[in-house]
Amino acid sequence: MVRCGVRLVRKLLLGLMIAAAAMPVSAQSVRAGVEAWQKGDAAGAVAIWRPLANKGDADAAFNLGQAYRLGKGVPLDLAQAQGWLERAARKGHVDAQSTLGLLLFQNGNRVGAMRWLKSAAEAGEPRALLVIGTALYNGDGVPADPVRAYAYVSRAAAQGLAPAKATLADMDEIIPLEQRQKGIALAQEMAASRKPEPTSPEKKTAAPKTAAAKAPAPKPAPSAPTKAAETVPAPKKVPVEAKTATSPSGKWRIQLGAFGQRKSAESLYAKLSSKLAGRQAYYVPAGAVVRLQAGPFESRAAASATCARLAPQPCFPVEGN
Repeated sequence: MVRCGVRLVRKLLLGLMIAAAAMPVSAQSVRAGVEAWQKGDAAGAVAIWRPLANKGDADAAFNLGQAYRLGKGVPLDLAQAQGWLERAARKGHVDAQSTLGLLLFQNGNRVGAMRWLKSAAEAGEPRALLVIGTALYNGDGVPADPVRAYAYVSRAAAQGLAPAKATLADMDEIIPLEQRQKGIALAQEMAASRKPEPTSPEKKTAAPKTAAAKAPAPKPAPSAPTKAAETVPAPKKVPVEAKTATSPSGKWRIQLGAFGQRKSAESLYAKLSSKLAGRQAYYVPAGAVVRLQAGPFESRAAASATCARLAPQPCFPVEGN
């Protein structure tokens, strides 16, 4: 009887050891990929993340999508990036939902973008909240709703997102006090009832957040894959006023923000002009706000490339008149 008991105990201990060794493998592997990325071994990081992503690990799929989006460790491939981000997004990965939404938005797929951004916004992701809130305020692709717009943007600003703080300040100058108060009340209701993001062992051992990302990231750290640049909805076509003449030509521009006062738009253009390679400013009136655009660019790709260089400044390619 004693020998039988020892065998049972040994068998039980062996099983527990195997289980204990198996449980953290995914987490250790994802972290190992982050560590490799931080050391400059992007290809090594991708090699670690890919098999995990193929097995359904949402964090690994998100990081692999970021690698393809940035062209680090793999050739730059936005189709591959979109595919891997979507795998993670379908598993409820909030950062993947937000990043995928922004990527689709930049590529002109507004319907698909809004689907994922709304999902991320419901979970409280600040960049998604800002984009949805801006669309609600401008009535871009959705019915205008200043109360709900204020609620979304105020939630993003409360999380420290700098572009959201600037947008909220402009809204404070335009939206009546009563509507702002309703927006704050709605924001509190939304925050209280929002669904928490699904957790996993990997998320509990996530790498430190990065300032460059401007939003929570489950695995990337200071030099790991970063988020897509914050984006605002494209403007409707309206007459524009050119500020200065310049040599570049083309029908594309980039939109850099919407402001309650023109001087705020002028101030931002002055701040960014050194990075715009001589592109001129356009101050586009749109109801009570002035939208700042810069251009021209010969193609959407050229405009998008400039937006990428300006990150995390909100930026989006638009067609000019």
